[in-house]
Amino acid sequence: MLTGLMRRLLGAHKGHVAAIVVLQLFQAAATLMLPTVNAAIIDDGIVAGNTAVINRLGIMMAALAAVQAAAAIAAGYLAAVVAMRIGHQLRAEIFTKIQSLSSQEVAAFGTQSLTTRATNDTQQIQAFAVLVFTMLVAGPAMGLGGIVLALQQDVALSAVVIVIVPLLLLIMYGIVRRLIPLYREGQDLLDRAGGILREQIIGANVIRAFVRQDHEVRRFARTNSSLTANNLQSALLVAGMLPLIMLVVNISSVAVVWFGGHRIQAGLMNIGALAAFIAYILQILLAIMMAMYVLMTAPRAAVCAERIDAVLTTEPSVRDPQEAPAVLPVRGSGPRVPPDTAGVLKFSQVGFSYPGAEAPVLADISFTAGPGTTTAIIGSTGSGKSTLLNLIPRFLDSTTGTISLNGVNIRDLPLDTLRAGMSIVPQHSHLFSGTIAQNLRMAAPDAPDAELWTALETAQTMRFMRDLPLGLATPIGQGGTNLSGGQRQRLCIARALLRKSPLYLFDDSFSALDYDTDTRLRHALAAELATATVVVVAERISAVESADLILVLDGGQLAAQGTHPELLKSSSTYREIAESQLALDGPG
Repeated sequence: MLTGLMRRLLGAHKGHVAAIVVLQLFQAAATLMLPTVNAAIIDDGIVAGNTAVINRLGIMMAALAAVQAAAAIAAGYLAAVVAMRIGHQLRAEIFTKIQSLSSQEVAAFGTQSLTTRATNDTQQIQAFAVLVFTMLVAGPAMGLGGIVLALQQDVALSAVVIVIVPLLLLIMYGIVRRLIPLYREGQDLLDRAGGILREQIIGANVIRAFVRQDHEVRRFARTNSSLTANNLQSALLVAGMLPLIMLVVNISSVAVVWFGGHRIQAGLMNIGALAAFIAYILQILLAIMMAMYVLMTAPRAAVCAERIDAVLTTEPSVRDPQEAPAVLPVRGSGPRVPPDTAGVLKFSQVGFSYPGAEAPVLADISFTAGPGTTTAIIGSTGSGKSTLLNLIPRFLDSTTGTISLNGVNIRDLPLDTLRAGMSIVPQHSHLFSGTIAQNLRMAAPDAPDAELWTALETAQTMRFMRDLPLGLATPIGQGGTNLSGGQRQRLCIARALLRKSPLYLFDDSFSALDYDTDTRLRHALAAELATATVVVVAERISAVESADLILVLDGGQLAAQGTHPELLKSSSTYREIAESQLALDGPG
């Protein structure tokens, strides 16, 4: 998995990789030549007392050292550049992919897991890439070259090399094989710890309100302890690798000096050759240590690559059509739609089920909403109201039936075109870090300040906007945490009003408003959206009683539809909801 991902990412950096390979070949060649030149200085210069040879070979060694240093620096710089670009590319690809996933796939991965994959997992692959590119060619070239040149210096003494290299490789293989499942488990535990931490930060007030701090501390402590134990186990394996390798190498070095000394005494080997042989042993050790560092990071990088690849290869359940339709519903973006179908939203026997679910969330939903009308959706909690609304902009795709807009099946419309033809106020009033103006201009980037103020006035925000000394430049914290729930809802409504659309969707967007503000806002919206098609999800009867069509959902089924007076007479489900709310709202 890691190899395939790296191969794909390197496709855009072939030139840099080729340059790294060439530079590392120069680096390895210079490094391998140094012990041979040093041996010649000892045997042909120092022992023979030939100063000219010493000077000539000394200059050559200095030149080789300069080439080695320059090549290493240049290769390291290019390796860092390529690794950082790979990290940049991966983060961009993951971000783009997440944007294309439906809420169903996002929920399957989990918000915290996707965040970890885009940050920590990418960072692990980036760190691995730095090591690989730094040692891509230099390590193997030095190892193989060291073995060949050690054999050239003395064949008999090279038996030590033939014994230690397979032994070192066996040690590394055994440790790395054990590390892979540990790293995989560790990344999952990291996801879990991050998820718990995120929940505890977001729900801090709920935890305090129910005095559950100790319980949450214990819950986090269990996951934290498991993560620590996992990291400790993998760290011990990594820590044990170096002493084992050093033990084998030190024993082999003692053997080389012992047997080499006897061969020099017997006249079978020169002193310089022994010095060169020891240098090549050290170079082989260095190559193995380089491979060891790569192999230590490879298991974690491989696990991270699996997790990233799982995101990148996920096929979104909601996709653009292969061909655009002849008629587009967005005003000004294509041929005019027929006057009798402009702004018409139609559901025909629509159903929705999650994969593997025993029962559908929605089944056999049929209704028509036209321009200049308000369609309200009401029902008990979990009846499928928000799911029904999410099918219209294709945040989810219906599993049965068809939904059409302006007479065109919404599955035949490009997603951007479909969504640009409507304005949505989501159930959760989410604002982004920035100013109020920046948040509002998400709906209309070129809107002047005057339009922003008009939308804010319609959304009944002026009571609190007047108290903000910076006005539109007032900063908003991430998620709008420095505002009340009602203020966030009204700002989200103002943002939706800035986009002049034929279709407006309100998903329980008035729940945090007091009765007076709610009433004034509905009157303002009725005037502002008089010619648009409006679909409203609501919990309160007072929010839907003036609608032109009310859909009553019960267990995912369309229990009844009609106006408020009609449903009070014909629908027992609607009447029960109305009576329960009237009982709660009445004197008591």
